[in-house]
Amino acid sequence: MAVLATRCSGVVNGVSRLHGEVSRRIFQPLYPRWPLCEVPITHVTNGIHVPSWDSSSADALWTGACGKDRWLSTMDTIVEDFSLVTDESLWRFRMDKVTALLSYVRECVSGQLLSAHASSELVDQCVQFLDPNVLTIGFARRFAGYKRPNLLLHDPGRLDKILSNHQRPVQLIIAGKAHPRDEEGKALVREWWKYSGRPEVRGRVVFLSDYDMALAEHLVQGVDLWINTPRRPWEACGTSGMKVLVNGGLNLSELDGWWAEAFQQGAGWAVGDGQEHEEVSWDNTEAEQLCRMLEEEIVPCFYDRDDKGIPRAWVASMRSSMSELTPQFSANRMVREYVDGLYCPALNAYRRRIANNCQEASLLCDWRGSLAQHWHNLRFGNLTVDRKDEIYLVKLTVYMDDIDQGAVQVQLYAESEGNGSPEIHIMELTGTVEGAINGYVYSATVPARRPIQDYTPRIIPHFDGCQVPLEAVNILWHEP
Repeated sequence: MAVLATRCSGVVNGVSRLHGEVSRRIFQPLYPRWPLCEVPITHVTNGIHVPSWDSSSADALWTGACGKDRWLSTMDTIVEDFSLVTDESLWRFRMDKVTALLSYVRECVSGQLLSAHASSELVDQCVQFLDPNVLTIGFARRFAGYKRPNLLLHDPGRLDKILSNHQRPVQLIIAGKAHPRDEEGKALVREWWKYSGRPEVRGRVVFLSDYDMALAEHLVQGVDLWINTPRRPWEACGTSGMKVLVNGGLNLSELDGWWAEAFQQGAGWAVGDGQEHEEVSWDNTEAEQLCRMLEEEIVPCFYDRDDKGIPRAWVASMRSSMSELTPQFSANRMVREYVDGLYCPALNAYRRRIANNCQEASLLCDWRGSLAQHWHNLRFGNLTVDRKDEIYLVKLTVYMDDIDQGAVQVQLYAESEGNGSPEIHIMELTGTVEGAINGYVYSATVPARRPIQDYTPRIIPHFDGCQVPLEAVNILWHEP
């Protein structure tokens, strides 16, 4: 179905920068001999509808700093406006949200125990569960193998020590479901359920059943730290961590999906090295990294308080995360990118094609028919290169069969020298080949700043307004 949709589309996009890269690898067989970077899949990173996920107190905080219509405007001044919010206000807001979350969680746990016919003594103990002055970590999601929800449980003894540290304790709130037919996912749920029932962590770890949107809303509004540990690059985007941003929570996430482009020092923490690893042992490496970051960076940062009881470094990270990342990963930005970059160009292309009784569409069909009939007879002739000072003078003979020279474009192509775009020089038609039918000479001048061997002549289809190679996959490379 994905192939069918691609064949019938005027534009194709992934939902994060990394998802676009992965999708180009997956769909490259649809575009034989085209370089990976030219596979016609772009990206628009997902964003969340911020007003649907901010709490009432978060809305009041943002309104006071940035105005009521902040998510409906360009958002250009949000960082500057938000800087007027004091550290004291931010920390008081955060403490209020954690307190509200823990009250809600205790009610949920009481309900779970009552439905399981637990003793009244055990139900009464719920009021003692969790502490608003303790670092509260949360995660909630569909439990699936690639999401690695149990990465923290790789070393249960080490996690016990992190949670039960008397000077700097930590508490976990977990929620999630597995697909009924996903045996691996259900096993992961059972593992957390079993761990949360251990006497050593009772009151510090809570697993909430019946995960739904209402529960997710409370979690993203109240946790101090949100954890997400998918196996890169399996997470197309992920949006749960985005919902934490507006509410002042920080992210500790794998460099996958949206976090691969969102992460910046001082606005959260990252797991992994930004590379793909197929070996299972890499899970062990990242599990160790996850615990080490909690022990050495995150927990100390949360508990490093000044004489007013405020963790200034933590609040600084909150400020950066809220003001810099929230606008970037909002539906406001996402919709603007779709409209300006994809929808409007596609609409304009459609209007051109149907204008004048579909004149352009008819010409396009004739052009594609000509390519299909004659492309296999295209061939290269002589290639000569002369160097003059710091310029290469390149001449190339091309035999077109019955394809009009305007129906193709002759180029010199070189791979990118870094992470940018490839270097492409369009060759100009400068003459014909004497004694040949439909033989043409193309020329180009190229700066001699890299070896001439880096450049390869090629012929690609050309029709004004056609999306190549999305709508025409033909390509012919010069082979020595």
